Amino acid sequence: MDKLLFYEIEEKYIDFLSQFSEHLFHNAKNSQTYSRKYIGILFEIDGIKYFAPLSSFKQKHKRLSETVDFIKIGDMAVINLNNMFPVPEDSYFLKNPNTEQNQQYRTLLNNEIRIIRQKTKQIISNSKIVYNHKMTNDGKSKLS
Repeated sequence: MDKLLFYEIEEKYIDFLSQFSEHLFHNAKNSQTYSRKYIGILFEIDGIKYFAPLSSFKQKHKRLSETVDFIKIGDMAVINLNNMFPVPEDSYFLKNPNTEQNQQYRTLLNNEIRIIRQKTKQIISNSKIVYNHKMTNDGKSKLS
């Protein structure tokens, strides 16, 4: 997995995980009749695939600095590596931004993936740091 790409997580898997993890939200349909999609990047640590979801960029993110677990994707999105979770092979699929019908959303995804590819080394390195910290501190620090 040298090249980071976008993936989407199956709704059934998110529904399953949300029973055990408070930071995962159900993919409930909102008033605009589309469901929240879990779109993010996939990488491997110690032979296990992990998914790090993208979050929409919010006003508060402008004043925040990047940290080991918080990576800005321009002013379009953020990746909170402390929200990454393991994913089995049958629970995700490749997300091709160019198949999006909405031109504005397609452009946004393409711009985000361009920045993600520029930050690949940082993202992979930071994800391993967060993973190792969690494995050694399991809940005993703010980061874990």
